[in-house]
Amino acid sequence: MAERARRVVRIARRGYGDIVPVVTAANAGRRRSASGRRGARSAAGSAAASRPGAPIVGGPRIVYPRASMDRSLLPALLASPRRAWLGLADGTVLAGYAAGGGGTASGEVVFNTSMFGYQEMLTDPSYRGQILVLTAPHVGNVGVNEDDRESGRVWAEGLIVPDLSLVPSNWRSAGGLLASLDAQGVPVAWGFDTRALVLRLREKGALPGVLVCGREPSPDEMAALVAAARGTDGCDLTREVACTEAFTWREAPWRAPTASPNGVDLLGSRTPDPGPRVVVIDCGAKRSIFRQLVGAGAEVVVVPPDTGADAVLALSPGGVVVSNGPGDPAAVAGVADTLAALLGRLPALGICLGHQLLARALGGSTYKLPFGHHGANHPVRDTSSGAVWITSQNHNYAVEPASLPAGVRVSMTNLTDGSVEGIRADDLRAEGIQFHPEAGPGPHDALGVFARFVARCGRQA
Repeated sequence: MAERARRVVRIARRGYGDIVPVVTAANAGRRRSASGRRGARSAAGSAAASRPGAPIVGGPRIVYPRASMDRSLLPALLASPRRAWLGLADGTVLAGYAAGGGGTASGEVVFNTSMFGYQEMLTDPSYRGQILVLTAPHVGNVGVNEDDRESGRVWAEGLIVPDLSLVPSNWRSAGGLLASLDAQGVPVAWGFDTRALVLRLREKGALPGVLVCGREPSPDEMAALVAAARGTDGCDLTREVACTEAFTWREAPWRAPTASPNGVDLLGSRTPDPGPRVVVIDCGAKRSIFRQLVGAGAEVVVVPPDTGADAVLALSPGGVVVSNGPGDPAAVAGVADTLAALLGRLPALGICLGHQLLARALGGSTYKLPFGHHGANHPVRDTSSGAVWITSQNHNYAVEPASLPAGVRVSMTNLTDGSVEGIRADDLRAEGIQFHPEAGPGPHDALGVFARFVARCGRQA
């Protein structure tokens, strides 16, 4: 019987680790041609093949020794993982891992189902007072850049993701997401079962909670932190995020380097000469709103939320926009009164929180949704034309349709839950849009809202 020759093959293992020897046992002899041995082997092979899970006979046998791991090659996030804990007001506690410098975040826990646009979400002032949970499987892939910021800073209290990408890959990237959040002291957690967390929030609604990163709090400490966490009910957060002085915005929407400098594309037109002046009452506005108004041809002047009607009229505007923002619309002081004083005198457009404040200025009321609308694929239907738009949304409150007075009609409805997505008061030249027509991030189905509004302002001027 021929001996089995043993040879050593060197292979490179995938991932982080050493090149290790693999011992391969190869049969150097040929099978005997004797009929008796052949028959015996054939019978044995048939019997083995007939058994479920029987090994394959005659192939090489590969033995993998236990590989050593060179942890010096791993990023700190993986080499020495630190725990993170999320406690919710209903008693739920979930565990994951911390990234960056750690810390503690407190606020209302909400989730967003968008697959892109994490930088726009984090810098959206509407997330003030909220811990943001993203369901996209990988977050941080394209890094961060200055053009995609919706404000001057990150407003979300904390960030929870399934997996965090540490090495961005995009030609526009100016840095990594984790470094950007760490520099601003925003706690970041990864490795959470976000599917279980989202199901809990859908079942219980948006809940106050606490995210503790980098250390393990005692049960008593966690209970105390959760008890002190607050939601957004009854909170006027607009003064915490809005501007304190008026300013003029001139920047148009971002364009790819290959775009025509004077042409029209999906991001709006870059108009060289400003058209009608539009005053934006800043309740926590996204920069994309300013950009789209400029792209539609408006001269944009942004004023603080405590600006009165007389001060707005003194700017000689062709129209007024009330922006998005955080918090409970019923708690926002003064803006609805200012808007009520302007109705019928100027074309008015309310966006998101501004839409809710417009409804209140018209005599309607608002209520809190169970877990809000946070995502970039919400379908809404235009009640006049029947057209369906796919929209970007980020809000916890909605307008009560039964509270709207005569002369105010529901112009758009949400196809997932039937909530109000738009209102119109044609006699007063006022329109409210619950979703975000500027997207940032999201689809561009609704960009025409800005062009139509600026056209009405031009006729007013």
